Amino acid sequence: MERMKVEEVAPEVYKALMGLEQAVQASAIDKTLLHLVKLRASQINGCAFCMAMHTKEALRDGDHPDRVALLGGWRETDLFTAKEQAALAWTEAVTNLNTGHIGDDLYKRTEAEFPGRALADLTLLIIAINAWNRVAVPFHKKVVISQKMGAAA
Repeated sequence: MERMKVEEVAPEVYKALMGLEQAVQASAIDKTLLHLVKLRASQINGCAFCMAMHTKEALRDGDHPDRVALLGGWRETDLFTAKEQAALAWTEAVTNLNTGHIGDDLYKRTEAEFPGRALADLTLLIIAINAWNRVAVPFHKKVVISQKMGAAA
């Protein structure tokens, strides 16, 4: 059962978070990569609502079902490009700040694939999805499954 609709209780703060989301959506980050990053962070954070949403979006926008299904094991497959792998490693490090400091090797690897503004955009994308996860998880944002597609809505 959903505990609270934050958008109704704190609309001005929710609107600010939506502004961050809109800026991330307008960035130069490829939509396929955007979905993968959002889905991976949501998996790490255990956010069922966001996992359902970003799985559906990734599939809707043409990503292959096998890539989406195997995202949690991305290191064990050759289904992800070097750029995607760098983004996913960065996503995991930025999402899991409690596991230690983000080393120079990871930074340099990620910066090689995402120079300058691209790395800032990627990092802000990760910050945004982590914020959304931290809204959805404690307030039990309701997951709705579409019977037509068998996919989350």
